[in-house]
Amino acid sequence: MNDFELEIKKLVIKTLNLEDITPEEIDSEERLFVDGLGLDSIDALELGVAIQKTYGIKINSKNDDLKEHFASVRSLARFITSERKELGA
Repeated sequence: MNDFELEIKKLVIKTLNLEDITPEEIDSEERLFVDGLGLDSIDALELGVAIQKTYGIKINSKNDDLKEHFASVRSLARFITSERKELGA
């Protein structure tokens, strides 16, 4: 597990108050919504806000690829890294 994926897992747990799960229990390729971790649309909104605040990026809800970006921890890590590069961070 790379450090950035671990950081995102911790952010997911903290943001969504998932007290009964550890970062190590979340597979980086595991689906975050419905099947897998079982998050819902409210969780997605909360997580999106936390990501924007934490990493200083803007998430456009009209982005057609948004669902894929939020599919797993690994896809979130790629998305955040890409957005930060565009901002020069």
